[in-house]
Amino acid sequence: MARPRKPLLSRDRIIEAAGALVDAEGLEAVSTRRLAAALGVSGPSLYNHFRTKDEILDAVADAVSARVDLSMFDGGQEWRAALHAWAHSYRDALADHPNIVPVLARGPGRRPAGLRLADAVFGAMTAAGWPAAQATRIGALMRYFILGSAVASFAGGFVDDRTAYDPADYPHLGQAHLLAERGREVDEGAFETGLAALLDGLALQYEALNEPA
Repeated sequence: MARPRKPLLSRDRIIEAAGALVDAEGLEAVSTRRLAAALGVSGPSLYNHFRTKDEILDAVADAVSARVDLSMFDGGQEWRAALHAWAHSYRDALADHPNIVPVLARGPGRRPAGLRLADAVFGAMTAAGWPAAQATRIGALMRYFILGSAVASFAGGFVDDRTAYDPADYPHLGQAHLLAERGREVDEGAFETGLAALLDGLALQYEALNEPA
């Protein structure tokens, strides 16, 4: 009797397996040995699709970028509304895969989805009337803010133990132990507060930019 055929190895299968490993154990867990074992293949066979571990991680990062909605930049939305919707879509994609954020933070490099993302934001800002230099800064600023929000949890930094925050030492942290159980609410509220403040500031700059001489 013929043995069942193994699924053919492909870039997509490698990316999926590497992404699952990054999500579960972090970037350092990814190795050709671990991936080959997870995929049921020999280590050298991975090199038919990727030359290095860094190429694999780049592909995982780009798969996450590809999940970010960019349609708001094509629908004629006002620039501020478009940035607001995009920021939430971007953060949602990263929130599901925070361990890959350090790779994304290096910039798009040659990654297709990352480049499409950068192109969409820059194009929408210049089309709205922002000077090219300022449009570049806005894209960078938004990335800093969104990426930072995806890797840090303010509420998650506190423990669920009232005795950890002695009022004699921390007179204003009497309720800090309650933050741990409200992490998502606190972090999402902080993101929206920061995003609104950021966009308010940009709106003021935009108004000044477009004032009659």
